[in-house]
Amino acid sequence: MKIRAITLNNVRRFTDPAQVTGIGDGINVLSEPNEHGKSTLFDAIQALFFKPFGSRDKEVSALRPHAGGAPEVTIEVETEAGRFALHKRWFQKPLATVHREGKLIAQADEAEAWIAQLLGGDAGGPSGLIWVRQGMTALTGGSTKEEKLALEARRDLMTSVGAEVEAMTGGRRMDKALAQCREELAQYATSTGRPRTGGPWKEAQDQVEALTATRDQLAATARALQDALAERQRARRALAELEAPEVVAERREKLEAARAAHAAATRHAEEMEALSRAVELARLNAESATSRLDSYRAGEAEQKAARRAEAAAREAAEAARAALSDRRATLEAAEAAAAEARTALKAAEDDHRHALRARAARDGADRRQALEARIKEAEDARRRMESAAAAAKSDPDAAALQRLERLSAELSASRAARDAAAPQVTVRYAPNQSGAIHGDDGPLADGTPLPLPRRTILRIDGIGELEVEPGAGGGKDGSVDAAATRLQTALDEIGAADLAQARAAGAARVEAAARQGEAKAVLASLAPDGIDALHQALAAIPAPEEVSGAPDLAQAEDALQTAQAAHERCRIARETAAEALADAKAEAAGKEAQLASLSDRLQRAEAQQAKLGDATEENLAAQTVTTAAALEAARLAHAEKAKDAPDAASLQAALTRAESVETQAREEIARLHPLLARLSERITRASGDAVEERLAETEDQLQAAEAALARIAHEVAVLSRLQEALQDARNEARERYFTPIVKELKPLLQLLWPDAELTWGEESLLPHALIREGREEPIEVLSGGTQEQVALLVRLAFARMLARAGRIAPVILDDALVFTDDDRIERMFDALHRQAGDMQIIVLTCRQRAFRALGGQALRLQAVVP
Repeated sequence: MKIRAITLNNVRRFTDPAQVTGIGDGINVLSEPNEHGKSTLFDAIQALFFKPFGSRDKEVSALRPHAGGAPEVTIEVETEAGRFALHKRWFQKPLATVHREGKLIAQADEAEAWIAQLLGGDAGGPSGLIWVRQGMTALTGGSTKEEKLALEARRDLMTSVGAEVEAMTGGRRMDKALAQCREELAQYATSTGRPRTGGPWKEAQDQVEALTATRDQLAATARALQDALAERQRARRALAELEAPEVVAERREKLEAARAAHAAATRHAEEMEALSRAVELARLNAESATSRLDSYRAGEAEQKAARRAEAAAREAAEAARAALSDRRATLEAAEAAAAEARTALKAAEDDHRHALRARAARDGADRRQALEARIKEAEDARRRMESAAAAAKSDPDAAALQRLERLSAELSASRAARDAAAPQVTVRYAPNQSGAIHGDDGPLADGTPLPLPRRTILRIDGIGELEVEPGAGGGKDGSVDAAATRLQTALDEIGAADLAQARAAGAARVEAAARQGEAKAVLASLAPDGIDALHQALAAIPAPEEVSGAPDLAQAEDALQTAQAAHERCRIARETAAEALADAKAEAAGKEAQLASLSDRLQRAEAQQAKLGDATEENLAAQTVTTAAALEAARLAHAEKAKDAPDAASLQAALTRAESVETQAREEIARLHPLLARLSERITRASGDAVEERLAETEDQLQAAEAALARIAHEVAVLSRLQEALQDARNEARERYFTPIVKELKPLLQLLWPDAELTWGEESLLPHALIREGREEPIEVLSGGTQEQVALLVRLAFARMLARAGRIAPVILDDALVFTDDDRIERMFDALHRQAGDMQIIVLTCRQRAFRALGGQALRLQAVVP
C-alpha cells in the first residue's frame, strides 16, 4: 500500500477542506513551520486507519474544531489491485466508505473490515513498527494498549520472516556427536565451561583484552583531539562574527542612538513635570476660592435655618412637659382598678376548681370506656397495615416495571427497524370484493403496507395460500430476537407470563401500598404515640371519688369568665397607661434633646460665620472667576506640551537592550580569546603523539586478535552447544528470528558507527543495547539523539522486512530527528535514501533549513480550490 493523496475537512484548524497531493514513491517531505498542521495530518491518518467511524473516544474528539462539527478524512491509496479512496466521518452522520475509480465497493462495517485487511488484519497494523508520532520517537512509550499492540505487531513480523527456521534433531545422533566433541572441548575449556589456563582460548582472550584496553585509551585521546578541533573552529567562527568591524560599528551606533533618544525623553519629562506642578497649584487656588464662596453662602443659609428650628423646638418641649403630667395621673387610677380585679379573679378560680373535681369524678367511667374502644380500633388498623405491607413486597416494584417497559420499547424499536429495512407488500382490493387476504394477525387492510422480514404465508379467500420469501437480505438481523430474549428473561425473573400480567402485578403492589398507607394513617390518628401509650393512659385514669358542696360547673365557669374578662380589661388599661406614660417621657426627653441640639447648632452657625470677618459674597465670587481662568490657562499649556511627548518606557527598554547587547558582546569576546589559546595548546600537544596512526594500528591488531578469538570461541560454542542442543533448540530458533533484522540493520548502523551492533531483548523483541568499539551500552543510557537515531534505523529495517513479507506500508515520520546534530543528520538522510528504494517514506518536519539536505519529493498542505 502507498498513500497518494490526503484530504482533511473539519479537522482541528482545518474547518475548510485542505489536502496534500502528489505523494510519490521514495522520500516525500512536508516541511512547514510550527502550527501549520503537520501533527494534525499525522493524527488524521492514524484515525482513518485505526479509529472506527462510530468511535467517540478522546483521540477522535481531539480532531474536532473548537467550533464543533464532524471531522472528515479522505486518503487515496494505491495497491497491486489498483487505486482506492478511503473516507471516514465521525460524530454527525458517521460513515466509512471505500471507492474504486468513483464506484462504491464497501461501506460502514464492511469498509472497516476492508481497511483492516489492507493493513494486514491486526489491530496494531504497521504503525506499531514504522510510524513515528511527534514526541514519541523512542521504540517504547505510549499507553499500555499501544505498547501491547506494537509488541504483537513485532511478534507477527518475526513469525513471518522466521518461518523457514528448521527444527533441530536429537536422539542417538546427538549422543554420538556429544561423545566425539568431549576430547576437542577439553583442549579449550574446563569441565565448568571456563577457559583452560595455558590453553589457546585463554591466551586469545588475554591478547584481546590487552589490545582492547590500548585501543580504548587511544580512542579516547583521539576523540578528545577531535572535540578540541571542533570546539576551536566554533570559537573562531563566533569570535570573527563578534569582532567584525561592521558588527562592532552597528552595535555602537545603536547604543548611541538609544542613549540620545532616552536623554531627550528625560528632558521632555522634566518639562512636563514642571507644567503639571503649575496645573496642580492653579487647581488648588481655584478650589480654595470656590470653597470660601460656598462656605459663606452655606453659613448664611445655616444661620437662618437654625434660628427657625430652635424656636419651633422650644414650643414642642413645653407641650411635651404638660402631656407627661396628664399620663402620670391616668396610670395611678388604672393600677387601683387592677388590684380590685385580681382579688375577684382569685375567688372565681377557687370555685371553678372545686366544680371541676366534682365533674372529673362523674366522667371517669365514660373516659375509660371511650379509651378502651379507641385501643381496639388502633389494633385493628395495625393488623390491616401489616397485611397490606406483606402483599406489597411480593409483587414487582417500580424499577422492575420500568426495566420491563424499556425492554419492551427496545423490542418494538428493533422490530420497527427490521420492518423498515424489510420488503413490503401492499394489498389493494377491487371494488365490491367480498374476499380478503389474511396474514398471521388477521385480514390485511386495504392500502396498508405489510413488512415481510422473514418467510410469510398469506391466505387468499377462495384461492389458497401465497408463500413469500424475502430473499438473502431478510431475516438476518438478530437484534429483534435478542431484544425478545432480554424481555422474556426479565419477565421470568419476576414470574410473569407477559407484560400485561407484570403490569397487573405492579398495580396490585401499588394498591397494597395504598392500603398500607391508609391503615398507617388511621393508626397514626388513633394512637399518635403508639398503642402502648393508650394502654398507659387507660391505666392512669384515677378511680372515681365523691365531692360534696361543689357549685354548679356552668355557673362557676360563667363567673370565672366574667372575672377573667374584668381582670384582663384592667390589666390592658394599666399597661396602656404605662405605655402612654413611657411614650410621654420619651417624647419629652426627645424634645428637650432636640432643643439642646438646635441651640448648639445656632451657636455653631453664628461662630462659623464670624470667622469670615468682613468678606462679602461679591468679593469671594470675583476671586473664584479669576482662579478658574488661571487653572484653564495652565491646563492648556500642559496639554500643548503633552502632544509631542515620547514613549519613555519604550525608549528605556531600547536603551537597556542596546546596553545588554554591547555588554554580552564584550563578555563573550573576553571569554573566547583565552579559550582559543587553551584549545590551540591542547591540540598542538596531542598532535605530536601521532595518536590516530597508533589507534589505526592497534585496531588492526585487535581485529585480527578478535577474529582468532571468535574462531576459537565459535568452536567452543559449537562443541558446548552439542551437549545441550535439545534444551536450547527453542532459544536458537528464536535467535535466528532476529537474523533478517540484524542483516538489514548492519549497513544502516555502519553509516553512523563502523562495526556497531545491536543486542535484542528476548521478550520485548526490541534493541536491548548498542555495541560500539567493543563496549555494550544499554539503550536507555544513550543520549536522546542516539536513541532516536537507533529507533529510526530499526523502524526502517522493520519496514523493509514488512515489504518482504508482502505487507508494504508507508513509513511516516513526524519530527523524528529533533535531537540529532548536523553531522549525524546528514548520515541519517543517507540511511533514509538507502532504504527508500521501492518503498514510500513520508517525512513531516518543522526544521525547514535542516531538512533541505534530505531531498525527495516536496509536499504542500493547502486549501482545496472549489
